[in-house]
Amino acid sequence: MSRTSLGATISRIGEGMLIALDSVRSNKARAALTILGVAIGVMVVIAMASMITGINTSVVKEIETLGPRTFFVQRFFQGGLNISDGSDELSPWRRNPWLTVEEAEMLRRLPLVQEVTWREGTSGPVSYRNVDLKSTSIVGFSASWVGVVGGTIMAGRNFTHAEEAAGSMVAVINDKMAESLFPGLDPVGKQIKIFGQPFQVVGMYVDASSLFNESSPMVAIPHSAFTKVADYFKGWMNIAVVPVPTTTVFEAQDQVIAAMRAKRGLKPSQDNNFAVVSQDKIMETFNNITGGFFLVMLALSSIGLMVGGVGVVAIMMISVTERTREIGVRKALGATRAEIMLQFLVEAATLTLLGGIVGMLLGSGLAWAVSSFTPIPAEVPLWSVVIAILVSAITGIFFGLYPANRASRLDPVDALRYE
Repeated sequence: MSRTSLGATISRIGEGMLIALDSVRSNKARAALTILGVAIGVMVVIAMASMITGINTSVVKEIETLGPRTFFVQRFFQGGLNISDGSDELSPWRRNPWLTVEEAEMLRRLPLVQEVTWREGTSGPVSYRNVDLKSTSIVGFSASWVGVVGGTIMAGRNFTHAEEAAGSMVAVINDKMAESLFPGLDPVGKQIKIFGQPFQVVGMYVDASSLFNESSPMVAIPHSAFTKVADYFKGWMNIAVVPVPTTTVFEAQDQVIAAMRAKRGLKPSQDNNFAVVSQDKIMETFNNITGGFFLVMLALSSIGLMVGGVGVVAIMMISVTERTREIGVRKALGATRAEIMLQFLVEAATLTLLGGIVGMLLGSGLAWAVSSFTPIPAEVPLWSVVIAILVSAITGIFFGLYPANRASRLDPVDALRYE
């Protein structure tokens, strides 16, 4: 393509965009329908992609803080989304007994296990004087939790094995909790209330992941105290196991499985009534779940884009009708079919791009609101912005083909006579 023809093409594209913007100003209602449909579709893509990406990043970072060799013993594990009506057939976890502290202690004594920690968690009220946090992450840990979970005690100390055994009312709060309850104050030694019960803060903890991504307020208390004061869904203790450096993860898992089967008196023909889960399995399951959400996102955004596409056809057909004489004049002066089609396709793509920009702003705003006012992390991925722009333009071009083709096929003589 010569420099002259390239300049002419760019000029026609710019002219088409200006005509489209003028059409938006003169036909606000029709243009708003087109822009709204595309905006809704793009907003869904941006918002859901932001939440899925944020959650995925958070999960990956949390797992990374545990170390690549850490695995878990759980009451039950089944990948993917499951439907349950409460019956044993659809809720096989009901047949599995609860994990116990005694079993966790037994696993800690195994030769191939370096460390074990157990936890149960819930959300509940935490307060200090006139500051009352209604729904905060409250976790009951064993005393060795920091060494397994990662992170650092920045002030004070962790609770001890003796305090864990005694069920002492002591707590370690993370830095985000300290900012919420004690802005500008040293939290160590202060007394807070958890589920209305007094706990003394003995340390402040910084989550390893919060060094890179903002975490939410959390308080850790001895598991024995947690079971006494917390309102939580019982029976879902999670045990994290760290193998000794000289063995493989698979060897440690085999030893843990054998010990658990012996502890529970399972016969060789009986299946495990517990689950040993690796980090890879957790990530595989999580990716399967997010894949389902992406399908939902695709379906919802497609509906919005279809509405926008129908609006493109409607507004462009009206535009073709209103500008029939103009098209006739241009063809009489030598304009080709390709030039007429290009003009109308640029107009259609400009309309849908406006909708895409509005959708990106709305989706980004929604992602910011979710990240700021809920525990769900959300970050807008660059790929979603690129896809939103491309899909918006492609929608305009695809649905604008029929009106553009019709305009390009108009007979110049008939078009000049049109009233």
